[in-house]
Amino acid sequence: MDFEQFKEELASSVKEIMYSKYGMEVEVEARTMEKMNSSYEALTVKPEDSIIGVNLNATALYQQYEKGIDIDVITSKAAELAESALNSRPDFDIDSFKDYSKMKETLTMEVVSAERNAALLETVPHRIMEDMAVVYRFEVNTTSSERGSILVTNQMLDQYGITAEQLHADALIHAPEVKPIVIEGMAEVLAKQMGVEDLEMLGLNIPPEQEQIFVASVEGNVHGAGVIAYQDFMEKASERVGGESFFILPSSIHEILIVPDNGIMDLAHLESMVREVNATTVDPADKLTDNVYHYDAKDKVFELGEKFVERQNSRESKGIETGEKKSLAAEIKAKKEQIANAPKKEAPALEPKAKEGKVK
Repeated sequence: MDFEQFKEELASSVKEIMYSKYGMEVEVEARTMEKMNSSYEALTVKPEDSIIGVNLNATALYQQYEKGIDIDVITSKAAELAESALNSRPDFDIDSFKDYSKMKETLTMEVVSAERNAALLETVPHRIMEDMAVVYRFEVNTTSSERGSILVTNQMLDQYGITAEQLHADALIHAPEVKPIVIEGMAEVLAKQMGVEDLEMLGLNIPPEQEQIFVASVEGNVHGAGVIAYQDFMEKASERVGGESFFILPSSIHEILIVPDNGIMDLAHLESMVREVNATTVDPADKLTDNVYHYDAKDKVFELGEKFVERQNSRESKGIETGEKKSLAAEIKAKKEQIANAPKKEAPALEPKAKEGKVK
């Protein structure tokens, strides 16, 4: 059978099994699920008396069918998965979920690739940061010890009767409280991963002023790259690197790297490093972008690294014309031009001295 026939058979069988085996009357609806960096065809299984359901990945289940797994086995396991997920649904008050004045206190922010998530962004409120998009989530309790999140959609805004601007303003206030910024030196991070508290034991006791790479995320390290959208993140990150400007490397949607702009690493090298790591190490679902960003601590400007270089080149060019302070490259260029013109200007001054020699 083809994919459409498979989805119909799957939906019918799951609905029947949910009732006959688990005593649950459910609705099963086919839909396209847009996830970060990906999408899939799903069957949403939802109890008739609930607004919360569970999504079965019909695309993945059809792939199992194409590999020869019996459809009865697939539907049985799919129903079992749905029953288990529905019985462990997030434990939160539905009435509170309908009350934005309460839900806004759980708001967090996430950054994703605007290009790879173009379809999803049409359905959710967002703000563009260069080639990234800031989206919003409600943090909720799933069990007594775990937390999950719900992506805020345009439909939710309509139900709450608020604007995207109001959502963003509230997120700026509450996100840093729900998920505080954590900025650590790379040496600290490596030591924690190795289960070592004493950095000196690993030879990683690098003085803060000599640290060249910092890791920025949130407590728990989930969707931590969102800190880049926090109101005071740039200032805090600059303070951490000694008040300097810095480059930002998108390690993943969960964390970013901060590299001081002190001349040790240039943009081309950093861009190459990001592309290589994304291609070989980062899970596609966790990938942010292949670009490097820059924060100018003096001018308070966040931008793509290539825009920063263009702005600097433009500034240097204007500096030559107006007599402003020049960069080293600009000074060298001006000096070369001065030397090239010097012989023509000094040649006439040599003639009188030669004549005076003959008189003597």
